[in-house]
Amino acid sequence: MSTAESQTAGRASYRTIVFVDFWNYSLSMQSIEEGFPTDWRVLPHVIIGAAVQLIDPGAAAHYHSMRVYGSFAEDGDAKLRNWATTKLDTFPGVTCNFVPRQRKRTGPRCPQCYEIAATCQHCGGDMRGTEEKGVDTAIAVDMISLAWEGVYDVAVLVSADRDFVPVAEYLMKKGIKVIHGAFPPSGAMLSQKSWGAIDIPALRDSFRRPPKA
Repeated sequence: MSTAESQTAGRASYRTIVFVDFWNYSLSMQSIEEGFPTDWRVLPHVIIGAAVQLIDPGAAAHYHSMRVYGSFAEDGDAKLRNWATTKLDTFPGVTCNFVPRQRKRTGPRCPQCYEIAATCQHCGGDMRGTEEKGVDTAIAVDMISLAWEGVYDVAVLVSADRDFVPVAEYLMKKGIKVIHGAFPPSGAMLSQKSWGAIDIPALRDSFRRPPKA
């Protein structure tokens, strides 16, 4: 047993952190079941339970924390920002890192003449969209820095983004077990490079938020 592992009632216990790419998770779930209501209090417990049983059946899962990363549009996502910072962030063990979406440097390109238009020729409005910046980097930095500090044994990464493959490979070399919280068939490369994978949609009834009475 490694020094990072503890014992609970004679069983191995794995300190586990769940790292959630919020928009990747949300859009993936919506593609499987539109309007799916996530119970964010229950979600981390379901995920770490499945992950640890995959690693060591019968072992105990120690819920260290769940860290949720996302972005919001400053001019239109007030409800999301308020929910993330005043509700989700207060759930036991949950830490939120939501950042403003950044305005793109250029506007869309005309499919006919291929000219780029940053403003509307009729009203002068800004046609540049927004994009998420820094979220993947924040996830990667936290996964590596927290591993360096020795605070967890298992990382569950909930995302289908293959950009996390190098992070998973690095942590695996350092003895950290990375479990991919997957949305099959998306993210097959990340599942392949992780220690193992759990099917998040297949577990969804376990973390479905019950309807209000």
